[in-house]
Amino acid sequence: MSSSSRCAVPDAARRCLLRALPVVVLAGCAATRVLASTVPPEVVRDVPGARLQGQGKLRYLGLHVYDAALWSAQPVDAASVERAVVALELRYARALRGNLIAERSLEEMRRIGDIDDDAGERWLAAMKRIFPDVAAGDRITGVHWPGTGARFHVNGRFVDEVADATFARLFFGVWLSARTSQPQLRAALLGATT
Repeated sequence: MSSSSRCAVPDAARRCLLRALPVVVLAGCAATRVLASTVPPEVVRDVPGARLQGQGKLRYLGLHVYDAALWSAQPVDAASVERAVVALELRYARALRGNLIAERSLEEMRRIGDIDDDAGERWLAAMKRIFPDVAAGDRITGVHWPGTGARFHVNGRFVDEVADATFARLFFGVWLSARTSQPQLRAALLGATT
């Protein structure tokens, strides 16, 4: 009986299973490696044990701007996300200028909460320094450290951090706050099902 034949009797079934087991184990190991490699290296370093919480796309006037993924070591929901260490990965679908990303980020942060002029100027300068011009396929990953601030990586390389808890809360609120301008993306990132 060939290894691809159907096993009809108990002894033959056992032999068939024993022949197939190494293939199943190897296939399982390969699948584990593929899934593990989808966690960006910077997320592995900054959020040990991170798993995909949710993901979605941002479209503006019908144009695909970026894919977003939220990574967390523990499941988070709308009530707990502000207190959790999470990584938000944005994979851009098109070229954008870094200074425009920074300016738009500050506009969106102002929707989430009040920002005085001094803080706005400091934060805008920091984001302009951190966010480069991007091309399709480029990734910017921000890591939220509640009560501390945020770290930023571009294409897996650490760029800078902003040691300001209010900045971090408002910045990540652009995607995760109930006051976001993109509630469907927020729901997708938090893993909500529709």
